[in-house]
Amino acid sequence: MADPARGRICFQTVPGYQPPEWPGGRGAQQMHLDVLVADLEEATRSVLGWRAPLLTDVLDPGAKQWRIFADPAGHPFCLVTVPE
Repeated sequence: MADPARGRICFQTVPGYQPPEWPGGRGAQQMHLDVLVADLEEATRSVLGWRAPLLTDVLDPGAKQWRIFADPAGHPFCLVTVPE
């Protein structure tokens, strides 16, 4: 993914890699990204279209909402509606 105003992020595959299990389980989480989005539903459709598996929804009663997905290597990342 690239956005000239915000930079670029890249992923690569590692032969024989075993992803961490989330939540808990084996393996260490090597990184975690929170991606700020204006529209959670629209962003969710995009990410699901890229075949990122949805791990869980966290929909608070207030303005803060997020969803947790996994990247191609199995690392969790979040789409969030309010910056921390």
